[in-house]
Amino acid sequence: MQSEVKEPISHAVVAAVQLPNISDMEFEASLNELRELAKTLGYKIVHTFVQKRTGFDMTGYLGVGKREEIRDYVRSMAGDPDALAFNPDALNIDAVLVDHEISPSQARNLEIEVGCEVMDRTMVILEIFHRNARSRAARAQVEIARLGYMAPRLREAAKLAGPQGRQRSGAGGRGAGESHTELDRRKIRDRIAELQQEIVIMDGERRTQRARRQERQTLASVALVGYTNAGKSTLMRALTGSEVLVANKLFATLDTTVRALYPESVPRVLVSDTVGFIKNLPHGLVASFKSTLDEALDAALLLHVIDASDPGFERQLEVTDTVLAEIDADTVPRIRVFNKIDYVGDAQAQAACEASLRLKYPDCIVMSARRPDEVASLRQKIVDFFQQDLVEAALFLPWSAQQLRGKIYSTCQVLGERSEDEGTFLTVRGAHNDIQSLREQLGQRQATSPDDSL
Repeated sequence: MQSEVKEPISHAVVAAVQLPNISDMEFEASLNELRELAKTLGYKIVHTFVQKRTGFDMTGYLGVGKREEIRDYVRSMAGDPDALAFNPDALNIDAVLVDHEISPSQARNLEIEVGCEVMDRTMVILEIFHRNARSRAARAQVEIARLGYMAPRLREAAKLAGPQGRQRSGAGGRGAGESHTELDRRKIRDRIAELQQEIVIMDGERRTQRARRQERQTLASVALVGYTNAGKSTLMRALTGSEVLVANKLFATLDTTVRALYPESVPRVLVSDTVGFIKNLPHGLVASFKSTLDEALDAALLLHVIDASDPGFERQLEVTDTVLAEIDADTVPRIRVFNKIDYVGDAQAQAACEASLRLKYPDCIVMSARRPDEVASLRQKIVDFFQQDLVEAALFLPWSAQQLRGKIYSTCQVLGERSEDEGTFLTVRGAHNDIQSLREQLGQRQATSPDDSL
C-alpha cells in the first residue's frame, strides 16, 4: 500500500508596524488575526517582527534597520553562509506577511531587500477568498477584487521583469509600441467589465428565483452573521442537524449555506450561514460580496454570533455592526449570541463572564454551540420570534379533501382536532397568509375566531 504523500509546509514570518494611535491589545489582536489568516492559507508562522513608528516608511513600509533584521533572519534560516548567524537546520522562509495594505513600490522594495515574496494583508485575504470560493457568483466577485488589486501593481511587476516587460509591438495590441503593462491593464479592464455584466445577470436570476419562492410560500429566514471563526458554522450545524463544514480556520466557508431549522417548526424556518467579517476587510471585497451578504438583507432575523472567549470581542461587535450598516442590514431585528462560553475557563469563570455579558447586553444569549440544551433554548427563541405574529383559526376538512391534511400540518400548528360525520374540525395557528390560502382551497368563509367554525 502506498503511503500518503504530504504537501510540503510553507513557512512565513509576520511583519507589522505599530502606529501611536493603536493600543497594544488592538495591535496584538490584529497580529493574531493575520496569523490565523496565514494558517488558512497554508503557512506556518515561525517568527514575528514588530516595530513602533510614527508612520510607515514610504520606501519599504518598515524602517531600514528592521528590514535588514528580517533579511538576516531569512538568510540565517535558509543556512546562508553569508548570514550573520549560520543555521545548521536549514528552513526556507517562503513569504513575509505584512499586517497592512502597502503600496506596490513598498512591496517591491521590501521583497528585493528581504529576498523572498512579500504579501500584504489584502493580498492574503484575496488569496484565501480565491481558493475557497465555490459558487459561480462568488468566484466572479473574487476575481473582480483580485483584478482590481493587481492593476496598479503591474508597473512594479514590469520593473522586476526587466527590459523585456516594457514594450512590444506584436499582435493583440492596439498599436506598435504598446507596453506589456498597458496591454495587461487593458485586458484587466475588459475582464472586469465582462465579470460585472455576468454578476448583473446572476443578480437578476437570483431576484427572479427569490420572487418565485415568495409567491409560493411565506419564508421565515434567519441569517447567521458575525466575525469569522466565531463559531457560526458550528452553530449552524447544531441548529439544523446538517453536515456543514466546520474548521478552525478564518474564512473556511465563503458561499452561503441554507438549511431548515431542525426539528422543523411552524412556520418552517430557513437558516443561512454567511461569510464572516474581519477587521480591515478590503473595501473591494465588501462591495464584491454584497450578493453573498444579501442573505442578511433578506432575512427576517439576524443571529449576531460573537466569540465570548475573545478578549477583544467588542472589536468584533464594531466590525460586524459597521459592515451590516454598509449593506443596509442594520435595521433587521437582531439577537446577539455570545458563543464559545465553554472556552472561557472553568465553571466559575464562565458564570462570571456570563453575568458580565448579560449586565451589559440584557437581551443577549450566552451559550456554547456544543451544548444541546443551550442550542435547544436558542432554537425556541427563534421559533418564538416567528410565532409572535401567528393567528389562531378554525378549519373544516371534509373527508373528500383529506389530501390537504398534510399541507395543513406542514404550514400550521394544529392545536386541536375533532372528527364528525362530515369531516374533521381543526383549530390551528399559523401565518395569516397561509391560513387564508388554505381557506381558499377548502372553499370556506373567514371565521372571526376559532369557535365560529366549531
